[in-house]
Amino acid sequence: MMNELLLSNDNKVIFLILDGLGDIPNPAFGLKTPLEAAKKPNMDGLAMKRGVLGRIIPVDIGITPGSGPGHLSLFGYDPQVHEIGRGVLEVLGLNMDLRDGDLAARANFCTIKEGLVTDRRAGRIPTSETERLCRTISSNIEKIEGCEVIIKPGKSHRFAVIFRGPDLADKLTDADPHKDNKPFVHTSAKAPEAEFAARVVNSFMEKVMDLLKAEPVANGALLRGFSCKPDIQPFTEKYAMKALAIATYPMYRGIAKVLGMDVKDEPADYDEAVSLLKKNYNDYQFFFFHVKETDLAGEDGNFEEKVQAIEAVDRFLPEITGLDPHALVITGDHSTPCPLKGHSWHPVPALVVTKTGETDGHAFHEKNCLVGSAGTIYSKDLMALALAHGGRLDKYGA
Repeated sequence: MMNELLLSNDNKVIFLILDGLGDIPNPAFGLKTPLEAAKKPNMDGLAMKRGVLGRIIPVDIGITPGSGPGHLSLFGYDPQVHEIGRGVLEVLGLNMDLRDGDLAARANFCTIKEGLVTDRRAGRIPTSETERLCRTISSNIEKIEGCEVIIKPGKSHRFAVIFRGPDLADKLTDADPHKDNKPFVHTSAKAPEAEFAARVVNSFMEKVMDLLKAEPVANGALLRGFSCKPDIQPFTEKYAMKALAIATYPMYRGIAKVLGMDVKDEPADYDEAVSLLKKNYNDYQFFFFHVKETDLAGEDGNFEEKVQAIEAVDRFLPEITGLDPHALVITGDHSTPCPLKGHSWHPVPALVVTKTGETDGHAFHEKNCLVGSAGTIYSKDLMALALAHGGRLDKYGA
């Protein structure tokens, strides 16, 4: 139905996504959440003067989402219908040439001692180290059982891999224990047609461990999110809006590319990201502006760092609101509570800043969002709300 109501105009809609924004009351900090504890006069001022509050459920009640499903639902795609693997998102985010039939994987260097993965992130080694290690691997592993192996470094300990050859299927388990101090694991086929792919991937991992055995920290690699190129309706076609994505991390540029959004540059920092937004503001109607640091702090269980990440966004927020969009949505793709040190099923706080004069009159944090007038809705319905507030939906019926 919404397709029939879309209006063609130049009204602007901005999604400011603080990755992993949602949290839970922390006993060590007076039962506050980082969003509640943060000094954020700009965000709270918007909320109290012209914003409505609510909460979004990324996938379903009680379901903990990955970043892929979390973002898909933000943009109005049902993540239980459209499944996009992390591998595809990562390689597209790194501007790798992903072709039909390729098998993509998200990867990171790790520390292995006596068969145990003692540090899944290899101490978050600097990007320069990852670049060096990737050069070593690329020069020594070019093909496995006739399949070409293409790797590219990402940020810090992360990199991405493309396996290119015939008969590669993505029905594979993650080659990642997902927790520190767990045994190193190989991938296994979830369907008979993926047995060849499993053999290729496991051979690659063994070769990497052999090449890196003398490395003091990054002496192994973990691979996950095995996936092939999906078929999905482009965002521009779905919503009749030209869309631009601005993200400092590759995976989120990958999500945008899968959906057909434009991704012009890789900003080095948020000052540069804001400049990109301003520079391209007249040429697009929808903007996806991604912030990663809130999620990183949540995964590390670092309350103070998550507070600082929110406050950093608040400092450059006037640069965004100064553009005067018709609707500005500030939320996250999922919750990453500091006490849990990982993604969770908890609803995500959401603020919709509008021109209609509506307001709940409260500061922006989880406790106020619980009783906000926007209610608790599924993330996949957030786009409809944003489009309505953005003046981009016509009346239904006579």
